[in-house]
Amino acid sequence: MEEIKKILHEGEKGHSLVVKTASDEIFCFDGRGISDLIRLLNTSPDILKGAMLADKVVGKAAAALMILGGIKAIHADTISEPALQLFTSAAKETDVTYDNKVEYIINRTQTGWCPMEWACKEAATPAECLEKIKAKLTELKAIK
Repeated sequence: MEEIKKILHEGEKGHSLVVKTASDEIFCFDGRGISDLIRLLNTSPDILKGAMLADKVVGKAAAALMILGGIKAIHADTISEPALQLFTSAAKETDVTYDNKVEYIINRTQTGWCPMEWACKEAATPAECLEKIKAKLTELKAIK
């Protein structure tokens, strides 16, 4: 885990997500929000199965995607209370560590909740979160 935590912060901006697969391959991602996790879950789910992840910000939506992907461990620079609760209730076997815990993840303009965190607020399971995430993504695409 220490290796991928270090890689997460390498370079000028670092990465948004680092994944170490069950076969010890390392992948670095720089997408915004949950985009890389969604792409991995949809196109390369084997990368997540049994993997260790280091992520800068983990909200409930990201936690749900990680749980659905079958990760083994996650270290977050910052994790939200709802994300931590979801790991505790739905993925007790997942090793979760973090540097900072916050009440909720804020949006990019720092004016309120992250839209994905808000969308998943009432969801009780990772599967329910996934449905809320899909609906929110459809809504956001319609706005653009």
